Amino acid sequence: MAKKNETLLEEALKNIRSDRKETENLLKDLKQELKNGLVDHAQVATSAAKYVETLQRSNEQLVKVITILEKRQKAVTGLTKEDRENIFDIIRETG
Repeated sequence: MAKKNETLLEEALKNIRSDRKETENLLKDLKQELKNGLVDHAQVATSAAKYVETLQRSNEQLVKVITILEKRQKAVTGLTKEDRENIFDIIRETG
C-alpha cells in the first residue's frame, strides 16, 4: 500500500507541475496578445482570471502534498522538520 501511495504522490506532483507549466504558457500567450493589441482586456479578462485561479489551486495542491510528506516524516521520526531543525540548532549552540 505504501508503494502505491508513493506512486500516486509522484504522479500527482508530475500532474501539478505539468498543469502549472501549461497554464503559465497560456497566460503568457494571453499577455502577449494583450500587449500586441490582438485582444483587449474585456475580451480575455475571464480567461486570464481562470488561468490565475488555476495557478492558485495548484499552489494549494502543492501545500497539501508538502503537508502529507511532513506528516509521513513525522510518523517515521516522531518529529516535524521544525522539531529536527530546532534540535540541530541546540546541538550546534552547545557543541
